[in-house]
Amino acid sequence: VQLQASGGGLVQAGGSLRLSCAASGRIFSIGDMGWYRQAPGKQRELVALITSGGSTNYEDSVKGRFTISRDNAKNTVYLQMNSLKPEDTAVYFCNARVTVPSMNPIPLWYWGQGTLVTVSS
Repeated sequence: VQLQASGGGLVQAGGSLRLSCAASGRIFSIGDMGWYRQAPGKQRELVALITSGGSTNYEDSVKGRFTISRDNAKNTVYLQMNSLKPEDTAVYFCNARVTVPSMNPIPLWYWGQGTLVTVSS
């Protein structure tokens, strides 16, 4: 299973970006999918999470500005980021709880490679 993240870049404060993360490989099902970020010198933190049923949860500082969504047919999760602030600058990672086909299927968390978001003031 591989998760490929894309969509990062350089944007001015107040601007928008849309991140995408597509899962590929031998996939039986995907449960929760999420976006994390890690700023220089800081720990990785959860930004947003979406369940297989579409329920969402957001870190307080991004509520009202970021929207997480998913396309189950494409095994893809998105993060629409609006009203970006310099403090949103970080490497953004996607992850997903994936069950692969097997005699004893157990869901495991997989991570994407990260995509850099830089917000200039």
